[in-house]
Amino acid sequence: MKFPLMRSNFHRDDLDAVIEHLKQDDPKLTHGQNVKAFEQEWSQWLGVKYSTLVNSGASANLLTIGILKHRFPDGGEVIVPPLTWSSDISALLFHGFEPVFADIDPRTLSMATDKILAAITDRTRAVFITHAQGFNGLTDHLLLELERRDILLIEDVCESHGARHKGRLLGSFGWVSNFSFYYAHHMSTIEGGMICTNDEKVHQAARMLRSHGMLREADDEAYRKQIAADEPELNPDFIFVFPGYNCRNTEIGGILGRKQLKRLDANNIRRTENFKRFLDLIDKTAFRTDFEVEGSSNYAFNLIQKAADFDFSNRLMARMREAGIEFRRGSAGGGNQLRQPYLRGRVPLNHHLAFPETEHVHFFGYYIGNFPELPVSDIEHITAVINSV
Repeated sequence: MKFPLMRSNFHRDDLDAVIEHLKQDDPKLTHGQNVKAFEQEWSQWLGVKYSTLVNSGASANLLTIGILKHRFPDGGEVIVPPLTWSSDISALLFHGFEPVFADIDPRTLSMATDKILAAITDRTRAVFITHAQGFNGLTDHLLLELERRDILLIEDVCESHGARHKGRLLGSFGWVSNFSFYYAHHMSTIEGGMICTNDEKVHQAARMLRSHGMLREADDEAYRKQIAADEPELNPDFIFVFPGYNCRNTEIGGILGRKQLKRLDANNIRRTENFKRFLDLIDKTAFRTDFEVEGSSNYAFNLIQKAADFDFSNRLMARMREAGIEFRRGSAGGGNQLRQPYLRGRVPLNHHLAFPETEHVHFFGYYIGNFPELPVSDIEHITAVINSV
C-alpha cells in the first residue's frame, strides 16, 4: 500500500537501546527493572497510582474482568458497546458476566450517555466504555450518575492514548483502565498492554494474576507476610492466591515503552493536526465531519458516509484500493460485534438491528492511517482521491 494504516512506531534510537541491553554478558529478558521503571513512568504520565505492564491490551481486559469477578463472584451485567474490539466482550463471557449493549454517539463513536443510563438495571456491575479511535467517550453527566449509583467505570483506552476529558487524561477516571501498545497504536512495545488504577487491591491482584496468581508477585510486603502466615504448609515462593494467567511482558517491551513514552505527547499533537486537516479537506456533503474533536487523540482518519448508499460505498472502496490507500471498513473491531459468530446464540436473533448508529458505521464507516510522520501532501492526495468518487 502506498498509504498504509501505519508506518513503524520504532525509531533507530529505540532499537539501539534494545541492542545495548542485549550486548550485556547476561541480559535479563523476562520482566525486570525496565518493566518496573516503565510502569512507574506511565503512572506518572497518566496521573494514577499504579500501572501493571502485560503482554497485550486483550490481556489487560481479561485480567481486569477477572478482578471484577472476584468482587462480584455471582457475576451480573456489564454495559459494553457493540462497536469495540472483541476482547472487551470476550473477557466478560470468559468470566461469566452478561454483556448488555448500548449504541454509540455518532460524534464520538463511543457509547452514548443516554443509552448507557437507559441500560442500567439492579444487576449492572460496571460500565466498560471504549474510547474508540482516539475520541473521548466520557461526559460529566455519565461520571456523576455512575458515582451516584455506585457503578464501577472501566475504561478501554487502547485506541486513545493521550485523549482527554476536560483536560484530564482518559484512563485516570475509571476504577480500572486498560491500554494497548500494539504495533499500530499511538506507541508500541511490539505487543503489550497496561492495567491502571488508583485501587491498591486491584493493583496487587493485577500483579498476581499476571504471573500465575503467585503471591510473590505482590509488592505489598505486609500482605505477602499475612498470606504466608495463613498458609504455613506452603512454600511462600509458591503460593497461588488466584487462578491466574501468564501475561507478563519482557524487558525489551519495557525498554521500548520507556523510549516511546518520551515522544507520545509530541506525536499526539501532530496526529491531532493531521486529523483536523483531514476534516477540513474532506467532502462535507458526502462524509460526516462533526466529530467531537476537543480532547481527541486520533491515530486514524475516520471516514463515515452520511448516506447509507451501498453503490457509493463500493465505488469508494474500489477507488481507495486503486490508489493504494489502506483502510478498514467498520472502524473499531470491524463494525458491529453483535453480527460476529462468537455471539450467535448468546444474544437474541437480529439483536444487531437494535443499534442503528453502530449498524451505519458497520457498513459505511472506514478508517485510514494517521501517524506523526504523515506528510501534508499525503493527506491532500488521500482526500482528493476520496473526494473524486
